[in-house]
Amino acid sequence: MTPTITAFERSPDRGKGLARDMRVRWALEEVGQPYDVRLLSFSEMKEPAHRALHPFGQIPTYQEGDLTLFESGAIVFHIAERHAGLLPDDANARARAIAWMFAALNTVEPPIFERSLATILEQDEPWFEQRLHVLEDSIRKRLGDLSDRLGNADWLDDAFSAGDLLMVTVLRRLNGSGILETYPNLSAYVARGEARPAYKRAFADQLAVFTGKSPTGQQTSALGSRPSSR
Repeated sequence: MTPTITAFERSPDRGKGLARDMRVRWALEEVGQPYDVRLLSFSEMKEPAHRALHPFGQIPTYQEGDLTLFESGAIVFHIAERHAGLLPDDANARARAIAWMFAALNTVEPPIFERSLATILEQDEPWFEQRLHVLEDSIRKRLGDLSDRLGNADWLDDAFSAGDLLMVTVLRRLNGSGILETYPNLSAYVARGEARPAYKRAFADQLAVFTGKSPTGQQTSALGSRPSSR
């Protein structure tokens, strides 16, 4: 059965690939799994029908048969578990890849996402500069540790995995901040992720919401914006 994911009808990033459905699209492209997309307005995301799928009224969600999932990391993990290509066969390497998935979302992403919100919502507040300084110090600490661990390697643990997929999507949120550029190996790491054919297809398809172009990858259709109830 073809899974259906949800995405913004009009993403705040205007197609820059920062919304979390991008992670799910990329994972599906990496494993060659066709999928449908249901586009939602902000008001529809808060309605009972969608909250039955996502209790916090956010995106993405993932529906396949009688399975409904929310949280992008959980969805990517499910895809990686079900299909070859995103988790190693070796048990120890698989466990390490999963650890990097958690590290991307629980250790690296929080201060980066908080910085993004602060620059949008708090610029006029008297505490903004101090808060930004604290957040950027925290980001640099995390990036320094990550840079040291990555070193000259292409990926976090030998072959590309779901851990790299999530880490690249987290680091991309720093584009234009000037922070990532101070870690050349991390900038090159993100560029390698963006150069993957599966990433390019996923990016083109989420951008197509704004350009009106037809999907180029595994996305098979964009469904009506009214979510089905579960």
